Amino acid sequence: MQMTIDLSLEQAVQFQQLAKSLSIPPQELVQAAIDDFLSRPAEDFRQAARYVLQKNEELYKRLS
Repeated sequence: MQMTIDLSLEQAVQFQQLAKSLSIPPQELVQAAIDDFLSRPAEDFRQAARYVLQKNEELYKRLS
């Protein structure tokens, strides 16, 4: 499955720098991050998702 995400310029630069420092292509870094995230216990995921949703609640309201 392919996905497209939007990153801020700062996020994109940080992400590219991290991939370069690890000497891996950005796609591999994304895959490793997703694999790591999905391997966490379900409660950790719920807590992380709750945090992100609460943190960005106002933004989501403005975008809808």
